[in-house]
Amino acid sequence: MSPEITGLRPLPHVERYTPLGPHLAVSPTVSVVVPAMNEAENLPHVFATLPTWVHEVVLVDGHSTDDTVEVARRLRPGLRIVHQTGRGKGDALAAGFAACTGDIIVMIDADGSTDGREIIHFVSALVSGADFAKGSRYVPGGGSDDLTVTRRAGNSVLRTIVNTLYRTRYTDLCYGYNAFWARHLPALDLDCEGFEVETLMNIRAARAGLRVHEVPSHERCRIHGESNLRAIRDGLRVLRTIVREWRRRNAAPAPLPQPATADQGAA
Repeated sequence: MSPEITGLRPLPHVERYTPLGPHLAVSPTVSVVVPAMNEAENLPHVFATLPTWVHEVVLVDGHSTDDTVEVARRLRPGLRIVHQTGRGKGDALAAGFAACTGDIIVMIDADGSTDGREIIHFVSALVSGADFAKGSRYVPGGGSDDLTVTRRAGNSVLRTIVNTLYRTRYTDLCYGYNAFWARHLPALDLDCEGFEVETLMNIRAARAGLRVHEVPSHERCRIHGESNLRAIRDGLRVLRTIVREWRRRNAAPAPLPQPATADQGAA
């Protein structure tokens, strides 16, 4: 059963409204961050799913050797390009987030595994009172075409550790489809390089006492190319991140307003 929603933060007062459909409008602006390295073949599929009402799309190029940037510019005039100086997904997202100008930031993958048409569910959760909208493949309505037995088992073990240490009730931990109010970016304070970034964001959202809402999401298989994810190598990086954050918390404990829990289901 989902916890009772109390003490929701007031939404920012703005006078602009972006239509999402014939009967629905939203006032906050939405930035979509897409980290990409050699994803030229996949970008047409990814961009085709993005809603027309997003405020901006920020593509972070991770030293691509193909024509990723050229394809992106051709597909979406007005696209913002950020050239990553470091390496890894975490570093790319930090650079992309810093370049955003929207009230809401959404992060999706460039390989076609995340569907931009689901963005409306993440935005709905945020404007309904959540601070952080977290995609989950394990709540009703979610799923995955790409989870191997090894990845599923690793996610389960790591999720259990985080839920135990931080008193959260996350159903998914290592998933790259998330959205949050830009004003909470300092609380997330990304300082990692690799695929452990999703776990780090979930932990720091909990430590900051942010209101987390889980949104059902369906992960699809990569369309073209091979993933840079390596289950064992990156699983160990995630575990080290969990341990590091726990040690930091014990070294300098800070009182939280309330334990962060995940409200399951889309708004």
